[in-house]
Amino acid sequence: MCGICGKLEFDREKQVPGVLIQRMTDAIHHRGPDDDGNYVSGQVGLGFRRLSIIDLESGHQPLSNEDGTVWIIFNGEIYNYQSLREELVAKGHLFRTKSDTEVIVHLYEEYGSECVQKLRGMFGFAIWDSVNRTLFLARDRVGIKPLYYYVGKNFLSFGSEMKAILADPAVNREIDPQIIDRFLTYYYVPGGETLLRNLFKLEPGHTLTVRNGKFDIRRYWDLDFSGASSHHTSNDYEQEFVKLLDQTVQLHMISDVPVGFLLSGGLDSTAMLSFAAEKTDKPISTFTVGFSSPGVIDERPFARLAAERFGSAHYEISMSSDEFVDFLPKYVWHMEEPVVEPPAVALFYVSKLASQYVKVLISGEGGDEAFGGYQNYRNNFWFETMKKGLGPFRGPIGQGMDLLGNLLHSRVLSKYGPRMDVGLDSYYLSRSSTPFQFFNRTDSHLYSQDMNSKVSKSCSMDVARKHHSSSAGYGLLERMLYVDTKTWLPDDLLVKADKMTMANSVELRVPFLDHKLLEFAAQLPRNQKVRGWTMKYLAKKALAKHVPQEILQRRKVGFPVPYEAWLRSDLRDWVNDVLRDSKTASRGYFQQKTIEDLARRHQAGAAFSKEVFALVVLELWHRTFIDGQPGPAEAHRTQADTTGALAL
Repeated sequence: MCGICGKLEFDREKQVPGVLIQRMTDAIHHRGPDDDGNYVSGQVGLGFRRLSIIDLESGHQPLSNEDGTVWIIFNGEIYNYQSLREELVAKGHLFRTKSDTEVIVHLYEEYGSECVQKLRGMFGFAIWDSVNRTLFLARDRVGIKPLYYYVGKNFLSFGSEMKAILADPAVNREIDPQIIDRFLTYYYVPGGETLLRNLFKLEPGHTLTVRNGKFDIRRYWDLDFSGASSHHTSNDYEQEFVKLLDQTVQLHMISDVPVGFLLSGGLDSTAMLSFAAEKTDKPISTFTVGFSSPGVIDERPFARLAAERFGSAHYEISMSSDEFVDFLPKYVWHMEEPVVEPPAVALFYVSKLASQYVKVLISGEGGDEAFGGYQNYRNNFWFETMKKGLGPFRGPIGQGMDLLGNLLHSRVLSKYGPRMDVGLDSYYLSRSSTPFQFFNRTDSHLYSQDMNSKVSKSCSMDVARKHHSSSAGYGLLERMLYVDTKTWLPDDLLVKADKMTMANSVELRVPFLDHKLLEFAAQLPRNQKVRGWTMKYLAKKALAKHVPQEILQRRKVGFPVPYEAWLRSDLRDWVNDVLRDSKTASRGYFQQKTIEDLARRHQAGAAFSKEVFALVVLELWHRTFIDGQPGPAEAHRTQADTTGALAL
C-alpha cells in the first residue's frame, strides 16, 4: 500500500520541477513512511510514498520496464500477481523484482490499456509511456483505492489524495456550490466531482488516458445482475460461495509483513477469521473498538468470542467523546471529502491500535452490499411488493400514514407514508439518503437567496437516478444493490476505509469486494439474499458451520457510535460554537435562522444528528482546505498512545 502523485504538462517544452513532485509526495507521507521516490523527465513527474508490504527489499518505485521507456507508480495490491508473472515470463518478459508492481508494467507492454482486465485486486496506478507520450491512469473495479486528478489549463495533476494535488500552487481552490448541495443530499459526495472545480475522482472501474492534451475516459468493468437465475440448488450455491470466499481470503493473506483482522463481532469478519485460521500456522492478531455508553450495543463481547474460538491474539480499545471531538479536524483533513461517517473516527482509533502490531488489516467491508445484509434492502423490497397490491389506493393510504405519523411522532409511518405513491427510483437515492430528509425538503428554507440561485436539487438527485436508469431491467433488490455499489460503497464506505487506516500507515484489505466474489453474488437469485424476513440468506446458511451460533443469530446493529448522544451532551457547546461562529455564517450558503432552529430542535431531541454533524463537517472542511487553518498539517505524526488497549 502506498501513495502516488504526479503532474503532466501538455506542452512538451515545459519542465515539471522535481521540487514540486517532492512537495506533493511529502503531503501524503502517512500513506508510505517506509520509502519515497520520484521520476522527473521533462513534461512529466511521478512521485511515490511506500508502505512496504510485498518484496520488502526491491519494491522501490517509480519502477520501469527493461529499457526505461515505461514507468509506473502503483498504490494497492494485486492478489493474482504470481500467476500473471508466470504467464509474462513465458512470453519472454524479464523481471528485476518480485513485486506485483512490475507485473503491471509488463502487462501494459503486452496488452496496453486492456491490462486492467487481467488484474485481481485493489489499485490506483499511473503509467508514463515515454514512446507514445501517454499518461495512463487506472482505478480498481469498485473503488477500494482512491485516485484524484485535476485538469488545469495546460496540465494535469493527480494523486492518491487531494492533498498531493493541492500542494501544487498552480491548482485553484474554487468551490462548486452545486457539489455542496450534493453533499447535503447524500451526506457524502457521490460521482466523479469534488467540492473543488476541476478536481475530480477517477470513478471505479475506469481508466483515463491523456495524450497531446486530449482525454479518453473509459469504463472497463461494471457489475451485471442480468444473469441472475435459479437453475442451481441452494446446496450448489452454498458450496460455490464457501469455496470462493475461502480462496479469496487466502489470496488476501499474501504478505511479507504481519496481517491482522478487524473484528466487528459480526458474520463476515468472523467467517474470514475462521478461514484464515484454518490455513495458516502464523499467529493472527485481531482488533476491535467498543463503547460503554448507556444504550449503545457493545460489540466487544462478540469479537472476544470469535477471537477465543479461533485462537487469535486479541486487542481492543474504547473511545471517549473527548477523543471523538479532538480528532474531528484531523478526520476532515484525512477524509478530504466531507462525509457524515462518525464510525470513521472509531476506525481511526482501532487502526491506530493495530498499527503497533501489524501493517495489514483484513475487514468485512462490502459483505452487506454484495449479499443483501442491510434492513433497508429487505424493508424496501417488501414495501414495494405491497404497494403493487394496493393499486390505486396507494396515494390515499400514503397520505393517511404521513398524517398519522406526524400525530403519533412515528418515524416509521413518517418515513414510508411519503413513499407510498412514488416509485423506487424517486426515493432510493442511496443507503443513507432519501428525498424526504431535512436537507432535501423544498420547505426547509435552508439556503440563502444567492445559494438558491446557484444550485439545483434535481441535479444532485440525478446522480443516483442515472444508476436507476442503468439498472432499469433488474429486480427491485438488484436495483438497490446496484445503486449502492455505484454511490454509497465507493464514495462513503470505501473512502472511510482507505483514509482512516492509511492515516495510521496501515493497509486495509476487503475480501468481500474481490470482483469475482461480487460477480458471483450478482448472479444469485433474489431469494438467496433476501428470503422472507431473513437478510443475507445464503451467507448465513453457508457460513453456519464456520462461526459461533451466538454471532450467527445476533441481530444486525451496524457499527454503533454514540455520537448522537455526544452531540447533545458532551459536545453541545462545541457544536454551537462552530455553527454560530461568524466565520461559518460568512460562507453565505445558509439562512442562519434555519440553522439555529435546526440546532435548537436537535438539542430538544429531534432526530437531526446527521444534519448537525454534516454542517459541522462542512465548516471544518472549509477551514482546513479553503482557509488553510493550521493544525492537521502534521496529521501523519499520529500519537503513539493507545491508552486502554488490552491483550486478551
